Amino acid sequence: MTSTATEEAAMTTTHTTTPGKIAPRIGLVLQILVIVFLLFDAISHILNLQVVKDASVDLGLRDEMAPITGIVMLVILVLYAVPVTSILGAIVLTGYLGGAVLTNWRVEKPLLSTVFFAIYVGIVAWGALWLRDERVRSIIPLRRT
Repeated sequence: MTSTATEEAAMTTTHTTTPGKIAPRIGLVLQILVIVFLLFDAISHILNLQVVKDASVDLGLRDEMAPITGIVMLVILVLYAVPVTSILGAIVLTGYLGGAVLTNWRVEKPLLSTVFFAIYVGIVAWGALWLRDERVRSIIPLRRT
């Protein structure tokens, strides 16, 4: 290897960091918060509460869709909560939250507080896994150049 190739390889080296002992605990707390928040949302959809019906209509959705979206969210939460399938759950959750972003953006909801809220939830969901799971840190490494 030439010295230039060696320098380039050194500049693009990926370092996976190992968080301290408290990081996995923080990740667990964050993951539980995400699950509890989304579980509350899923249950309110399954129960097809009037507030959910009204919000669905406001977003341009049929109110009878709410129970189905609640069931979908429950399935996603099970995937996300079980350690063996947590990465798959986070991937599917990311897609679901992307749909929420587009749905809210389409009806011109406030950008930072409403449209981006699903993005915030996704960041916390992935951050929780990053803090807890070496596999996620290997997929999403911190890079130093």
